[in-house]
Amino acid sequence: MLKLRLSRGGTKKRPVYKVVVADSRFARDGRFIEKVGFFNPLLPKEKKERIGLEAERIKYWLGQGAQPTTRVARILGENELMPMPANGNNPQKAIPKKDRKKEGSEEPKKEEAPKAEAKKEEAPKAEAKKEEAPKAEAKKEENK
Repeated sequence: MLKLRLSRGGTKKRPVYKVVVADSRFARDGRFIEKVGFFNPLLPKEKKERIGLEAERIKYWLGQGAQPTTRVARILGENELMPMPANGNNPQKAIPKKDRKKEGSEEPKKEEAPKAEAKKEEAPKAEAKKEEAPKAEAKKEENK
C-alpha cells in the first residue's frame, strides 16, 4: 500500500522531515518513490519556510490511492489539499493527570460496576481451563 508519510532527516535534536510517497513495507527513512515536500517543526507556525508541498504531485498520488499518515493528513488539511481529519481531539490533554483523576472521579465509579460483572463472567472460563488441565494430564498418563 502506498503511503504519504514523513521521513526524518537532520541531526540529533534538530529534525527536518521530507514528505515522501513510499510503500508501507519500507523503512521510515528508507527507500521511497518520490519526495513531495518538506516539514521543519523547529520553525514557528507563522513562517512559510516551515512547510513546503508540491500540491500537484500530492493530488496525483492521492488520486492513485496513496493514504496519508495522521500527521501528514493534518499538514495537508492545514494547507487545504484535503479535508481536515476528524480524529485527534483530546480536550483532557492540557490537564495534568492528577487533576484529571480528581475531576473524573464520578465517572470511574459508574464504570466499576461493569468491570466487576466482567470479572464474574471470566471466572467460569478460568474454572473451565482448570478442568481441562486434569484431562491433559490424563492423556499424558495414557500415552506412557
